[in-house]
Amino acid sequence: MSAQTGPADEALRAAVESSCAIQVSRDAAARFLSSELDHWLDPSVPPDELDSLVLARLVTHEIRWVGKHFLSADRCERLAAIRDRYDGRDPYLDAFLDCILDKHEGRFWNRTYLSLPVLEVILDEHDLLPSGVAALLAADIVRYELCAAHRLREVSVVGRPESRTLRTRLRHSLRFMTAHLGSTASDDLLSAISHEPEADLPTLLLQLPTPPIEIAGEWLELSVQPVSTVHDEYFFMRVLQAHEMSFTGMSRRMRDAVGALREQELGLATLLLEEVVTFMDRNASLFRIVATMRPEAFHTFRVFTDGASAIQSEQYKRFEGLCGLPPPARLGSPAFESVPAVHAEVSAGQDSLTDAYLDAVASGRHPAELATIATLLRTLEASHRRWKATHVTLASRMLGDARGSGYTSGVGYLEEWLDHCLFWRCDLGPENGGI
Repeated sequence: MSAQTGPADEALRAAVESSCAIQVSRDAAARFLSSELDHWLDPSVPPDELDSLVLARLVTHEIRWVGKHFLSADRCERLAAIRDRYDGRDPYLDAFLDCILDKHEGRFWNRTYLSLPVLEVILDEHDLLPSGVAALLAADIVRYELCAAHRLREVSVVGRPESRTLRTRLRHSLRFMTAHLGSTASDDLLSAISHEPEADLPTLLLQLPTPPIEIAGEWLELSVQPVSTVHDEYFFMRVLQAHEMSFTGMSRRMRDAVGALREQELGLATLLLEEVVTFMDRNASLFRIVATMRPEAFHTFRVFTDGASAIQSEQYKRFEGLCGLPPPARLGSPAFESVPAVHAEVSAGQDSLTDAYLDAVASGRHPAELATIATLLRTLEASHRRWKATHVTLASRMLGDARGSGYTSGVGYLEEWLDHCLFWRCDLGPENGGI
């Protein structure tokens, strides 16, 4: 792709490039935020003069400079006062402040670290598909890395990766994005990135997808709040968010597949399970993005993430529970003890694919269709195991012998559950096309 040279194109290029720039100094950003906090806390200011997006952008700007872990107590106390005064006024701001104040209030965990409440408002308010949001998160990784490469201004001493690693990171991010969205620009984007992605920044950025609703895009930009200023933490968080969105979509399809089986709509159940298998396969590609992270960068910001861990992933455990009731040892392990809401759902006897499948088999009806479903369960089980094995390999490289940030033994804990099966109660042996 060649650079554009017309006056209008030059203006467009300047606008895109300016969006990547750090517009103000750290001191100026701090002054702007102080003024905005005063504005919100002034009882004489009418509520209709308060702009949630302006406040959230200024808070985010300061966090980009210092890291959420280092947000001052005074800042947090004033934000808490705003939250308490205006609770319920704006679901976006409520979710945003819930995540910003987690460390200050001693309730920091995976859900708030990843700003999942903000992403959930985006989903709920605009009826967006979780898989589409996952793709947009991958697109934002590309946008973030290209802007950082263009800006050439580091906030942290642990800065950007070298160019070869950058291209690998961008390539895997784009492939995950286009797998979900099927972007027609994917070939051009991949071609440009394989050479010098910084050379034609505006053209690349303008081809990246954005949310179909403007306010969703504005809050999506504010849904990542790193605890540090280490460059790699941003993309690491986006990958974890994409995982959460992917498992959110998979859980929805699993729930629908259970209903379809109960209604003997086996064709629909088959279609839904095929989609779940596809998403599970794509999830493994997210680990390829994480694999581009340098261990020194990971360990630099990881010291500030204690208490937040992927073991606390509610959507993954929800997916697991919808596959089938876990065995007692699994249900009593840190995996489910760390997600009490999901533990309660599963323990309350929710319906699952295992239960629906076993009941369908017991009915003696539709043997051919059920054989197809059995094959899909086997395929999903195998894909899930590959995903777990990739996770173990990556964790071994990054963590070594270190304990997990969710207070587990780390890699040893992951290895302990590597052979755990989702459909352990189903007879999917060789004679039934089994595992």
